[in-house]
Amino acid sequence: MRVYNIALKRRSVRCFKKKKVPFSILKKLINVARLAPSAANLQPCEFIVVYKKQTKDLIFPTLKWAGYIRPRGNPPEGCEPAAYIVVLINKRKKPLAAEADASAAIENILLVAKEEGLGSCWLGAIDRTRIRSILRIPEYCEVKYVIALGYPEEHPRLEKLTNSVKYWKDRKGLLHVPKRSIKEILHRNNY
Repeated sequence: MRVYNIALKRRSVRCFKKKKVPFSILKKLINVARLAPSAANLQPCEFIVVYKKQTKDLIFPTLKWAGYIRPRGNPPEGCEPAAYIVVLINKRKKPLAAEADASAAIENILLVAKEEGLGSCWLGAIDRTRIRSILRIPEYCEVKYVIALGYPEEHPRLEKLTNSVKYWKDRKGLLHVPKRSIKEILHRNNY
């Protein structure tokens, strides 16, 4: 599949199959993350891959899922992620644009995850203090984000944005995600 088509089909997934993700794929995701653009090439991003059941079980309650439809948007029991990638910023690297560096790395992860048949969810509403403690993260690293990964059990549907940006689940449990049209956001040569 071409990158353009992957990007068109990628949606956040919050319900996963009970199937392990091979470590070789997780390592591949970190490899594309490390090659993402970085301001002044300082490369402050570091990553912790979490795939052991005991550690995953500790990380899961530190995450807040799908704020618009909480708790219905939480992964149901048995549909938890198969793995997580915790995104860190090493402050010793004196990052110039840590947020941008992390975002570029994460987008690479999300696109390659989709290409590998995985679902993913980029989470920012996380308990950073607890995650730091669970994973023994040193103080000089900032806990930025968590990416949940696994083989998708759901396939969210893209909708035209009408009057609200809020996503929703229908009676059958299908997640609908409204997005602005290209007509609304594309400006040619001036605003």
